[in-house]
Amino acid sequence: MNRVYIKTYGCQMNERDSEAVAAMLRGKGYSIVDNEQEADVVLLNTCSVRDQAEQKAIGKAGHLAKRKRKDPNFIIGVMGCMAQNRGSELLDRLPDLDLIIGTQKFHRVPDHLSNLIATMQGQGPRPHSIVDLEEEADSQNTIKSHTSDTLQVTAFVSIMQGCNMKCSYCIVPKTRGAERARPMGEIITEIKELAANGTREVTLLGQIVNQYGIREFPFVDQKSPFVQLLEKVHEIEGIDRIRFTSPHPVGFKDDLIECYGRLPKLVEYLHFPMQSGSNRILKAMRRPYSIEKFREIIGKLRTVRPDMYISTDIIVGFPGETEADFELTRRHFEEIGFDMAYLFKYSVRPDTTAEPLGDPVTKEQKEERNQILLDILAKQSLARNETLIGTVENVLFEGPAKKGDHMFLGRTPGNRVVLVKASPRLIGQIVPVRFNRATASTLFGELVLEGVEAEPKRSVSTTV
Repeated sequence: MNRVYIKTYGCQMNERDSEAVAAMLRGKGYSIVDNEQEADVVLLNTCSVRDQAEQKAIGKAGHLAKRKRKDPNFIIGVMGCMAQNRGSELLDRLPDLDLIIGTQKFHRVPDHLSNLIATMQGQGPRPHSIVDLEEEADSQNTIKSHTSDTLQVTAFVSIMQGCNMKCSYCIVPKTRGAERARPMGEIITEIKELAANGTREVTLLGQIVNQYGIREFPFVDQKSPFVQLLEKVHEIEGIDRIRFTSPHPVGFKDDLIECYGRLPKLVEYLHFPMQSGSNRILKAMRRPYSIEKFREIIGKLRTVRPDMYISTDIIVGFPGETEADFELTRRHFEEIGFDMAYLFKYSVRPDTTAEPLGDPVTKEQKEERNQILLDILAKQSLARNETLIGTVENVLFEGPAKKGDHMFLGRTPGNRVVLVKASPRLIGQIVPVRFNRATASTLFGELVLEGVEAEPKRSVSTTV
């Protein structure tokens, strides 16, 4: 009864939460498996940002329930944002669920699971389904465990939880709660431990990551707590690359922009959500900035770091979005020249201020607008990648590619995916690569091997 499979839906924060739960379960003697058919327990870590994400998780849970009817001792748990959003009402639709665990209770999963298993083994009465959704003080400090038995070349580090923004389309404040920062010293200790175990790159995570600690910690020398944290991470020996996601234009001040000019480990890549290019729609979304301000920040960044790669989020089909509004989004999207983007077709989320607006933009209109942006993005990304053909960049190798004999995957500082024929000994190393071919999503190249270490430091796994 100790084999657990975790399936994760949604964002990088969900991935990090799942990793922490897996590490905590291992610490309690559970085995984390890669195949759900081999598992005694399946945990679904869910997303609520879009209705489609919830429906996928509900469909998966319904499918798992068929197995449970054949094997009553099989355990199904739902964690994360959908669990927090829908709560015990999930049991009306999915009565076979054993666990419903909210976003502030991930650290309780091992105990809840052990209690369930104990009752199944005759050590107590079989309980009703466990529903644990209450807020818990300092829960942001519990997402700190990492896989320790194999090399993590790159690692996510959660520095805060929750969000105080009131974007009209967004359910995250409901599912994640108010902003809560982790102590800076604990974050630094976590990253030092990662570095000691071979991690070369960290990504700092927060719903609005540049708002880190603004209510808990003082500004020092006109530097925000987030900038202070970046400086401390930059000092850690063994960490060669620093990323963060996702920031908000509000709070993206000059002290943060200047970091790109003075902290070499802070890579030339930024995910920077625009959402819309129409000021009218931004106001309706309750995004407290103008498109002009957004572009001003990007202009300053490119002045400090001309080689910046910038990705973004865009929502098409927000209620009331006209063709003229979308044309503004299209124009700014093209003019800014994003290197990557996550494009979303608007869906109504319950208990948001946009919910009463309904969903008046048709499915066909959303699809058309989405495709226009996808076509622009593909063209822009290909053009940027093609400029790199013949050049050499340092690539951090993360692991084997999904396809191709002896092919390995790495990333440039600008977060471009690179595929190279190489050796497993290069995993976890930063190696110069000369690019000889490009697609919109991928660079292909050959090794420039001067100075490459001969042997890997530790065993390697690409699984959680």
